[in-house]
Amino acid sequence: MKKILGMGNALVDIMIRIEDEQLLTHLELPKGSMQLVDALRSHAVLTKFENHPKSFSAGGSAANTIHGLAMLGVPVGYIGVIGEDELGGSFVKDMIDAGVEPHMIHSLQNTGRAIALVTPDSERTFATHLGAAIELAAGHLTTFNFKQYDYLHIEGYLVQNHDLIRAALSLAKENGLKVSLDLASYNVVEANLDFLREVVIKYVDIVFANEEEAKAFTGKEPREALDEIAGMAEIAVVKTGSKGSLIKSGQEVIEIGIIEVVPVDTTGAGDLYASGFLYGQSNGLSLKRSGEIGTLLAGKVIEGIGAKMEAAVWKEIKDHLK
Repeated sequence: MKKILGMGNALVDIMIRIEDEQLLTHLELPKGSMQLVDALRSHAVLTKFENHPKSFSAGGSAANTIHGLAMLGVPVGYIGVIGEDELGGSFVKDMIDAGVEPHMIHSLQNTGRAIALVTPDSERTFATHLGAAIELAAGHLTTFNFKQYDYLHIEGYLVQNHDLIRAALSLAKENGLKVSLDLASYNVVEANLDFLREVVIKYVDIVFANEEEAKAFTGKEPREALDEIAGMAEIAVVKTGSKGSLIKSGQEVIEIGIIEVVPVDTTGAGDLYASGFLYGQSNGLSLKRSGEIGTLLAGKVIEGIGAKMEAAVWKEIKDHLK
């Protein structure tokens, strides 16, 4: 089985369900977006919801994808930066318990946290304080042994650090790894469009995008965006929410439907879709089957709160895959 390495912002996800969408406006958090905030604003958001129930888990887009792959039995590793604090310790324990080999850099800053506010329509809005995660740098990669892996999966949230991305992708290619990139958030794509297009064309084999990200990247609707992205990378995946997903490689175009679920929280849906798709590809399965497994994982994760699933759900998924 192929080995997959993930790299991303190592964050602890703090999930909070809210009933009043107007609170997002009051907090100046555009619904459905990921906003970077400083420590003071992060604390202010948490204070606003101090009486709301919360759940905590190791997070960050790439970490969620790698965690999902580990739960499926794929040999995986993860690179990120955490603080020497309780949240950092919980992050590492969560990953090790799943079977992930952590390649962590330690910082004197506090571990980053992503506060996810989940509205009644299951949409989530992130107020993210990167903390120690932002210290991940190109220099951390120079001695890392990429040759022990077959794939490198990177989250788009890292693309604001152009030197880091160029170094990681260059090292991956020099060592024969396939590269997958999740575009992560439409506002991140808009802010780094020229750079993203450059590195996708030069380095990336698999691109994951949802409708908003695909439009920000190409200026086009999903089907046309799929064509344009597939002209830049070996495989393009555009996730279309309740309509399913579109996959294209060369001239082959595949439409994948959805599974029937009762959505509670969409957090992690895209990340776990990537887990399923990369599981399929790393096992030599077809694009169609890989997309179906991605859809299965995405559907199951949105039936609960957060980007993690209970052991019983993973057993059901693995039984299905057998």
